[in-house]
Amino acid sequence: MHFLDDSLLPENQEKLVIQVAPYGPEFLPGDSDDIPVTMEQQVQKAVDCYNAGATVLHVHVREADGKGSKRLSMFNEMLARLRDAVPKMVLQVGGSISFAPEGEGAEAKWLNDDARHMLADLDPAPDQVTIAINTNQMNVCELMSADDVAGTSLALPPYQEAYREMWIPSGPAFVAEHLKRLQAAGIQPHFMLGDVGQLETVERLIRRGVYTGPLVLNWVAIGGGADGPSPYNMMEFIRRVPDGAVLTLETMMRHVLPVSTMAIAMGLHVRVGIEDNLWGRKGERITSVRQVEQVARLSRELYRDVATGEDARRIYRIGTHYKTVDETLAQLGYAPNRRSGERGTPVAVTTEIPTRRAA
Repeated sequence: MHFLDDSLLPENQEKLVIQVAPYGPEFLPGDSDDIPVTMEQQVQKAVDCYNAGATVLHVHVREADGKGSKRLSMFNEMLARLRDAVPKMVLQVGGSISFAPEGEGAEAKWLNDDARHMLADLDPAPDQVTIAINTNQMNVCELMSADDVAGTSLALPPYQEAYREMWIPSGPAFVAEHLKRLQAAGIQPHFMLGDVGQLETVERLIRRGVYTGPLVLNWVAIGGGADGPSPYNMMEFIRRVPDGAVLTLETMMRHVLPVSTMAIAMGLHVRVGIEDNLWGRKGERITSVRQVEQVARLSRELYRDVATGEDARRIYRIGTHYKTVDETLAQLGYAPNRRSGERGTPVAVTTEIPTRRAA
């Protein structure tokens, strides 16, 4: 992404899109007073977050016993209720579905490929499904301190061991098939990327025509196989993202607020919620709603407007699909593919430059 002399001025920035992840599937209900369990509580949490300023809802679902649900019927019910309760929110289903261990010390893992492909068949369809790129470690405990997990199930050695050994299964065959199914269903993939290598893989998928649509993505700086929340990592990732993409900065625990503040100042977007962070000031819990209110207030203090639901759909280009590889590359701001026999760096030319005649 390029930053011009006036790029930090709020009147030249898009409105801030606030993603919220209020369901915290890695935590158990007793870990926080802010975990909704019943369907009614889960829907009300979405309403409260929307009223606070969030316009993108990262959706997970809990069963009546409080465990993360893996049943698509539960997701269908949740999505139907959300469509009625928060019709203007962008509904984004977490592609991991639920990776909570079944019992104490059980392995924390994502569902198999066939089960995850069924997210393309959800009814009503969500606006987005998140997708990770490249099989990789996902040790969500690596950045967590003892203070971060104090009073939660993740402080228990068996649960911590389960999450410490978690992996993202997202190989080439799965990714290609999943993108195909999501696009056929009219569902926008939301790319969750942990480093520049994963971004390069997405670019190759676009250049080969596996994906032809808007590039909406999160930089997921959670360590444990992904980048950590270093400003050097952050700025290199931002530099490599094409100008036509929509980029949200995501991290975890008390790193969320400083990273979000930088994102707001740079004209990027933010993600908050108890799935990522339980804490405000050191030692003080903070709810998902308060996190939304906090970043909305910071944005307004910087004179940057917060997006409405209609704004978020426009910024994310929900419902947009491009016809060709060339159109996709042009819309995203990537250089075109090399033509046969072409030498040098391919450059996108939008207007014909007249040739000066010799005197």
